Amino acid sequence: MSLIISKKKPYYPISEKLRGYLQAYSRHTTFSLNYDDLLRYTDAFPLEDRYGQDTLWETVLYPQHIIDELHDALKYIYAIIKMDGDQNFSRHLYIDRIDYCRFANSKPFRIRVVNQFNDNYDYFYVKKADASRVYGLELEHILSPNRINYVVHEETLIEEHIAGIPGDVFIDTYLTRKDVNKVRIAKEFIKFNQRCFVKLLGDMRSYNYVIDITPDFEDEQYRVRAIDFDQQSYEGRHRMYLAQFFKENNAVVELVQQLINPDTLAQYALEERTLMARRARQAHQRMDDLMISMRQDSLSKPEKIARLKGELAEYHQEKRFMECKSMGDIVYLNMQVLLVEQLKNL
Repeated sequence: MSLIISKKKPYYPISEKLRGYLQAYSRHTTFSLNYDDLLRYTDAFPLEDRYGQDTLWETVLYPQHIIDELHDALKYIYAIIKMDGDQNFSRHLYIDRIDYCRFANSKPFRIRVVNQFNDNYDYFYVKKADASRVYGLELEHILSPNRINYVVHEETLIEEHIAGIPGDVFIDTYLTRKDVNKVRIAKEFIKFNQRCFVKLLGDMRSYNYVIDITPDFEDEQYRVRAIDFDQQSYEGRHRMYLAQFFKENNAVVELVQQLINPDTLAQYALEERTLMARRARQAHQRMDDLMISMRQDSLSKPEKIARLKGELAEYHQEKRFMECKSMGDIVYLNMQVLLVEQLKNL
C-alpha cells in the first residue's frame, strides 16, 4: 500500500511559548525584510539545471526601484546567519539570483549570494515561519549529528543551505558506481531511518534528504541528512515516519536487505538510538524547554493525532500513547520509549 502525504498541510503559527524558546536560545532576531516582501516580483522564468532539465524552481525578477533595498536587506540577513550580523565583511558580496518554488509546501525563496572577489557562491532560504518546521529543525539540531543554522523574525524563517547530493540524484547516478561503498550507505540509511522515527519526522522521500560524502583515509564516509522538515509530527500513520516505506527509497532499502543481516541491522539501530540519547542528556535543559512548548502547541488535526497515538500504542505495545492529547505529547512519549526505557532494559 502506498503512503499518501497530505499535499496541503496547513501552516501552524509560532506560538508565544515557542517564540520565547527561540529568543532564549538565540534563534529569534530582527531584520527589515519579511517573507511577503519577496512575493512582490513582477516576472519569473523557469530555472534549468546544467543538463537543461526543469528544476521546478523559477528565477524571479523585481521592479528596478526596489532591487537595491531588497538586496541590501538580503545581504544583512546573510550576515546575521553567517557572521552574527557583522556587515564589515559583506561589502564584497552581492545577490546574484532569487529563486522561488511554488510547488513545495513551504513555497520557499532561495537566495544565491556571490563573493565578487572569487565568484564563490552560497545559498540561504526565506520561508514562512511554520511551527511544525521550527520544531523539526530544533529536534534535528539537538538529537542528530548535524548542526542546523536558522533564525526566525516575526513570521519569517531563514534557513542556511544544507549541502549534499540530493537523495534521488544519488540513487539514480551514484548508487551503481563500482567505487561506492554500498555497505556504508546501507548502514547510514538504517541510522537515518532510526532518527526520523524517534523524532517523528515524516515524508523522507529521496528528494527530501541529501547525502553528504566525506573522503576518509581508506574509503568514503556517508551521512544522510534531512533537508525538509515540513512534515514534522503531522501525519497520522506511523509508517510516514519510517523512510524505509517510501517507494522512492526502494533501491536503498534493497541494499539493506541484501547486505545487512538482522543482527547487524539491530546493532546499527541501537548505536544510533544510544547516540541520540546521549545528545538529549547533554542538552537536557534545552530539550526540556522545547518539549514544554511542543506539548502545548497545536501541530496537527485531531483525527491525525488520534490515529497516530493508536498506531504507536499498538506498535510499541504501550497503552500510555492513548493518553496523549497533542502531537507534542506523542513525540515526547515516543522519545521516552525509544531513548530512555528501551535502552535501560538492554
